[in-house]
This record gives sequence, structure tokens and C-alpha cells, in this order.
Amino acid sequence: MEALDQALAFSTPPHVPPCEVRVNFGIFAGRPTTPAEIDDLAALLLPELGDVTIVAEDRHELSSHSEVSLHQVRIDLPEGADAAHVVELAERWAATCIADRHAEVSEP
Repeated sequence: MEALDQALAFSTPPHVPPCEVRVNFGIFAGRPTTPAEIDDLAALLLPELGDVTIVAEDRHELSSHSEVSLHQVRIDLPEGADAAHVVELAERWAATCIADRHAEVSEP
């Protein structure tokens, strides 16, 4: 599957608390985020949200039929936040990070 078929950033459905925006950073960048990049994201989001929690995680989803390992950034949204606007900001941030420093991903 091509990386372009995947969404770079998306929000969870509002009926699934807490609402969050997830950024599939590793799929597109081929690497994890740096602490400086997370600081840049926080600087972008703080004026919009006031308070923000950002989690950069290595996520592993396993079953008897499949195995997925990826680096993801999660932004926990406060109640009443405009998720669509945060998605736009997160996509812009991620695209800038990826353009600045991209690692090639190769198939095994």
C-alpha cells in the first residue's frame, strides 16, 4: 500500500472521548519525530488551544494475522476544540518536518 493512500493527520470521532488528532508521522517521514519538532508543534498549537498534550509514540498493533509498527504523534484535544483546524495545523507541521528531514522507507 502506498503511503499516499493514508491520511497524514486525522481526528478521532467526537463520540469517542477524549477527542484527539493523530499524525501518522513515521509512515510519511520514515523516522520518529525529534524533541525540537514536538516543541515546534506545541508552539503552533498553544495559541489555538491554550493547553495541549502531545504524545509521540512508537505504536505496535499485533494480531495472529498481522503486525504493524509505526511512529505516531497524538494531540489530545481539550473540550470544544476545533478538531478540523487542529488537523490542518498538524498536517502543515508534519509536511514541513518531512520536507526538512526525510528518511527513505524500504520494503523488506
